Amino acid sequence: MMPHAVYGHPPVDLAEAPHDAVQFSPLVVDSARIEDIADATLDGATVFAPAGTIERRYILAHVLRALAPGARLIALAPKDRGGTRLGKELAGFGCPASDQPRRHHRICTATRPAGVTGLEAAIDEGGPRHIDNLALCTQPGVFSWDRLDPGTALLMSRLPALKGKGADLGSGLGLLGRAVLASAAVTEITLIDLDRRAIEMARRNVSDPRARIVWGDLRGKAIPSGLDFAVSNPPFHDGGAEDQALGKSFIQRAAEALRPGGALWLVANAHLPYEATLRELFRSVTTVAQEGGYKVFEARK
Repeated sequence: MMPHAVYGHPPVDLAEAPHDAVQFSPLVVDSARIEDIADATLDGATVFAPAGTIERRYILAHVLRALAPGARLIALAPKDRGGTRLGKELAGFGCPASDQPRRHHRICTATRPAGVTGLEAAIDEGGPRHIDNLALCTQPGVFSWDRLDPGTALLMSRLPALKGKGADLGSGLGLLGRAVLASAAVTEITLIDLDRRAIEMARRNVSDPRARIVWGDLRGKAIPSGLDFAVSNPPFHDGGAEDQALGKSFIQRAAEALRPGGALWLVANAHLPYEATLRELFRSVTTVAQEGGYKVFEARK
């Protein structure tokens, strides 16, 4: 039997996990893969369930598959981010749960029954897939998993043919990195993202040997220095809440990694106050485009 498993970072005052619990959120670097855990081998699990319905059902189904009969499951989520549906979803899998409201969350506690149902369908629906109109491998839960993000599209439409060594910061499925590699003058690009699923899909989507694809958190992960360029459509949400410091940290890391004269090409929602940070860290900042609620910047060291 494996020890207790935990998904994400449940608030400790709502649901504590044992200190030796195995983390399996794809948003925690170096965590385990729930997909690799054998059937009926977990002795318990605590799940801070994601907001997306397909993603959440995929995780719940995998956890129920991996839990041993009789093992305890605690699943919780904010009420307005899937919490109100947790109890019904677990019951739909044949796993009735008590449902307790607390501090704007719903906390469901259940014992894994000997017989569960519907797991395979939920796992199939939430697993990796190929979307023909994007020509990409993708998975529900990854940023903009089923459509071309309009900010990324705007940045791609404005990018020049880049040269030398660079990085895609927050690379997602690899669409932007793949566009950069259309330039034969690019010698190397590092794609880095916090989401393991995005990294796994990017490895399918970007086969160019000039690409290095890295699972890491830019806030603490070393990236190559002396770069000629960086491209980024940085996230500005963390755990569902807007976090402008996240995008600013991407700009900071780009400034540290670029050589003098190197350029950051960045797209962001127009309402985000990134221009002051860019002007503080870069010698020149140009607004290349502004449309559809987005801005594209070229910032030079």
